[in-house]
Parts: sequence; structure tokens; C-alpha cells
Amino acid sequence: MFRLTDLREILRYVPRFRDRVFVIAIDGAIVEDDNFHNLLLDIALLRSLSVRVALVHGAAFQIERYAKMTDVTPSDLVGTGVTDAATLQVAITAANRVTHEILEGLSANDLRGACPNALVAHPAGILGGVDHLFTGRVERVDAFLIQTLLERDIIPVIPPIGCDGAGRSYRLNSDAVAVELAKTLNAVKLVFLCVEGGVRTQDEMIRQMTVEEAESFLKKNRQTMPPGTVTKLSHAVRAGKEGVERIHIIDGREQEGLLGEVFSNEGIGTLIYTNEYQAIRLAQKKDVRAVFTLIQQGIKAEELVKRTRTDLERQIGEYFVFEVDRNPVACGALHMYPDQNKAELASVYVDTRYENQGIGGKLLAYAESLARSRGVGVLFCLSTQAINYFIQRGGFQLGTPDDLPPVRREIYEKNGRRSQVLIKPLT
Repeated sequence: MFRLTDLREILRYVPRFRDRVFVIAIDGAIVEDDNFHNLLLDIALLRSLSVRVALVHGAAFQIERYAKMTDVTPSDLVGTGVTDAATLQVAITAANRVTHEILEGLSANDLRGACPNALVAHPAGILGGVDHLFTGRVERVDAFLIQTLLERDIIPVIPPIGCDGAGRSYRLNSDAVAVELAKTLNAVKLVFLCVEGGVRTQDEMIRQMTVEEAESFLKKNRQTMPPGTVTKLSHAVRAGKEGVERIHIIDGREQEGLLGEVFSNEGIGTLIYTNEYQAIRLAQKKDVRAVFTLIQQGIKAEELVKRTRTDLERQIGEYFVFEVDRNPVACGALHMYPDQNKAELASVYVDTRYENQGIGGKLLAYAESLARSRGVGVLFCLSTQAINYFIQRGGFQLGTPDDLPPVRREIYEKNGRRSQVLIKPLT
């Protein structure tokens, strides 16, 4: 679990997020949860780091409760179906109460907040032959008003209610509002705080997906996914397609969940991303520390041969790194032996937090492509524990010490590890 004491992890992200906007969408059920107080503390920390925050909230949980108190049968709870006049009045009452609770919480944490009339809405109209009455859609967001509040260190709190030019009110879906707000503010992150806690398969949480992967997953699994997850993932896909780079779906009831998602590579929920969240590149001098740390982990696990930091500094140009959100989480090296037209794939290691995510295969493919581009005839590697992996995933075949270049053969004989030699012809 993420720990607030991991300041190095936090500080790595702070320069990138300073003066950028996070749009945080909070389901009404989360506002009622015991962890809501902790979420406000997390938001206060974000503000102290000069991250600008805009809040959007839902009210389905409260609408259902108020409807029971007033003997109203709501025609819709989430703002996508038909909203009749009675449901609209309940929705306005419930949303106003949630807004007030959030503003109270912000005040208790020495934060200023305001609820602006920044949403211009219009009727959803007749859909599928059904008049949706007082259900609306966001026509536009008053960007100037929201930006003015943010620039004055005031947190906008946006309810799922909008008005048209004549002053008529319409019920809105809060997730859709959050997407529109994130687009308008050019937000660097859109965070959905909900009870679903991310997108799951039958066995595990999906930690990261591209927008394309998320859309495909949604099409294949829509019928078996919880309705709340379908809604969140649908809006995440739309946000990604329309320019929001990072969309997070996390459990708002988990203590330190918001900070754990924002300030750690692996996160605690599901991240939907659009740009180069993951990338492989050649290592640079600035990567020496990160690569050395990775190699040390491999040495402790007896997967890699010991290398000193001095050795690494001298050879850093032969290494490559796999980044997650610009932080190296895996590495490898390609050592050239031009006299024999061979190259060694070495120092392949993936941080244990990122195992079983296909990163190793990407490193192998990158190294092979790099070797081919340099005209290498044979790629070889040595392994004591990952022999089957290199054969099955990398297409290597068993070799012998005789396949090694003379210089490398000498080192092989001296270290006494008796590693298995694996080769892969590239011509």
C-alpha cells in the first residue's frame, strides 16, 4: 500500500503537476463514506503542492434517500434516463445538500471553495422515441469563470445540475459533467472516485489500459460488468478520445487511495491513458541511479551478475530503460561484439511491482530490433533462471559456451555461474 512517508515517490511527480489541473469526480456515496474526511486531506495536500483542483460530484445515493423520505419514486437515479418534474426537485435538493457538505469539508481543511453556475445545459430531448423531460446535456462550460476561481486559489465545486439561457434547470450525469470540465480546463488528470474501485476481470484488477484497449474491453464485457463500472469506463474512453491524457478510476473509500493513485507508478485503481504512458528508450546519464537500483534488485534475487556503479556509469550508453509515466521500472543492455558480428542481451530486469505485465517481452523485442538495426548477425544471452522464458517468448535456442565471443567466454569461465548460453540468429 502507498505510504505518505515515501516522499521520493511524491517529489518525482510534483514538478510535472505544478499549476496543472486535476478534475476529481466524487460519487455521492463517497461523500457519505467515513473516508471522505481523508479525501479532503488529500485534496488539501494537492493544493499545498500547487496542483489546481476542480471537484464534480454526483448525488444518486442522496437522491434515492431523499426520494424515500418524500414518497417520490425517482424516474432515474443517474441522470441518463427520464427525469420527471418530481425527480428533478428531489435531485436539486439532494445535489444542493451534497455541495454544501463538500464546502463544509473544504472549510474545515482551510480550503476555499465555491459553487459557480458554470454549466450551461440543454434538454437531452427525445431519445429512442422517449422524451427525457428534465434530463439534460452539457452545452458548454464557462471556462473563464472556472479559471478565475482556480487562479484565486478557490476550488470550484460543480453539482450535476445545469441551467439553460432561460434559467430552466436540468439533471445531468456527473460523470459526463466531469469529462466536459476536464476537456475545458485541459486537465492533466481526470479522477473518478467511486465504490467500484476500478475495472476488474474475474481474477484481478486491471491496472492500466490504453483508450483503445479500454474500448475493446468495454465492448466485450459490457453485459457482465457492474453498471457503475460500465458508466465510468464509457466516460473514461470518451475523455481519452477527446483529449484528456490520464483518466483514473479508483475506490474512494480506500484510505490514501487518491494519493496512492496520483503519486505512485503502479497506482491502486485502473488508469486509462492516451499518450506515451509507457515507453522504451536508450538510457542516459540521468538514469544511472534508477538503473543501478534495478540491477541491485536483480542481484539480490540472483538473477543478474554483480555490477558496480562505476561500471554502469561507464557503460550507460549500452543500456535501455522501460518507463512508466517517465519513471524507469525495467532495464536491459545490448553489449556489442563487432569482430564476431554478435551482441549480448544482458541485465534484463523488471521491477517486481510490474511483473506479469508483458514488459519483459517488450524489452526483448526492443533489443532485437536495436541489434538488427546495427547489422548484428547473432544475438545471445546468458541465464540461470529465465531459460524457458527466453526460449518460449524470445525465440532463443540453447547454445554452448563455444558460441560466445572469446572475450565474453573468458569472463564466463571466470565467474563460475555456469549460466545457460542462449542464441538467436538474426540473419
